[in-house]
Amino acid sequence: MKEIIMCYQGEMALKGLNRATFESVLSKSLRWRVKDLGNFQVYKAQSTMYVEPRDEMAEANMEEAYDRVSKVFGLAALSRAAVCEKNIDAIKATAEEYLGPILRGLKTFKVEAKRADKSFPLKSPELCRELGGFLLSKHPHLRVDVHHPDIVVMVEVRDYGAYVHGPKVPGAGGLPVGTSGRAITMLSGGIDSPVAAWYMARRGLALHHIHFASPPYTSQAAQDKVRDLAREIAPYTGNCVLYVVPYTTPQEYIQDNAPDVLFTVLMRRSMMRIANRIAKDIDAKALVTGESLAQVASQTLYALACTDAAQDLPVLRPLIGMDKSEITVVARKIGTFETSILPFEDCCTIFTPPHPKTKPTLAEIEAAEAAMPGLAELEEQAAANVERIRIDMRDQKQEDDLSELEDF
Repeated sequence: MKEIIMCYQGEMALKGLNRATFESVLSKSLRWRVKDLGNFQVYKAQSTMYVEPRDEMAEANMEEAYDRVSKVFGLAALSRAAVCEKNIDAIKATAEEYLGPILRGLKTFKVEAKRADKSFPLKSPELCRELGGFLLSKHPHLRVDVHHPDIVVMVEVRDYGAYVHGPKVPGAGGLPVGTSGRAITMLSGGIDSPVAAWYMARRGLALHHIHFASPPYTSQAAQDKVRDLAREIAPYTGNCVLYVVPYTTPQEYIQDNAPDVLFTVLMRRSMMRIANRIAKDIDAKALVTGESLAQVASQTLYALACTDAAQDLPVLRPLIGMDKSEITVVARKIGTFETSILPFEDCCTIFTPPHPKTKPTLAEIEAAEAAMPGLAELEEQAAANVERIRIDMRDQKQEDDLSELEDF
């Protein structure tokens, strides 16, 4: 019995003339995900991607391959399936061998069939009756329940064979990473920004990350926490680079020279300008933040307007309408929550004034910046001295060797 992974397209199936481009990126992403697990063949037929093991190593690593494929954006659903010849006797034998042990522990079932190959002699209802009757004869304790079965036994008769499997499992959804361009996530180390990265990667963005470190106010442990967060979302977002900006000097300069109540917005604008420069150096077309409207003083409508005016790239805020409990649910789902709540310093919270202004105007912000003529040079220096840390989805801890970095 041969087992494969079947991957079903979702939104991509609605694409027009550029659909082949999306499918090519998805195929590349799937190959890259399982490359180190053995010899897997990835191919497409009838709007379905197949991930097929071709050697013993690949067969032994099917569990890990399935887990990795389940995190690939662009797939609406997936299933592990047993492949057999396109005849009813082979389908019956395969269904019993593959799903029989599961059926022995259940009470109800139903059979669903999809006959994509119209040359197959049995129509879908006939195939369901034949296979259902056979399974009842093998498991007389079972009964058929077409409305609320314990399991759905599915048979798909396609071009290359018949495929027997249980219910389809929801995939990661979205679009393949890289099909929507490239952006930089401002990764702070909190709960929100990794979730924002996940959401935007799900819409097809290839992401790199930027983090602002302010030693000695922030520790090496705080920076390591952000690196770990980038690694935890890498199975979804793909390989990337974490840019660590030495931000102590600009931050101290703003703290010493700016009005206390405007400090937070001025700092955010400064960070945006630095992120803009790094983004343009790598041809990234947008910045991504984890901001949620009115969550804190720097995320009011007035403050966000002032922040956006600091630079000319689009700022994508996928969490803007979510509350903290909703964001936390997603953080737990993608595995970043426990790391995010580790109690290490964040440069965005040091020097925070007790009563920051929630309705700043752009005019007063620009006036405050005009009184800090040395800030632009400090920002240039910070951007020029950025540290680059490679984040590999396979958790290879390599730094600065970016020559073979892939976005998928």
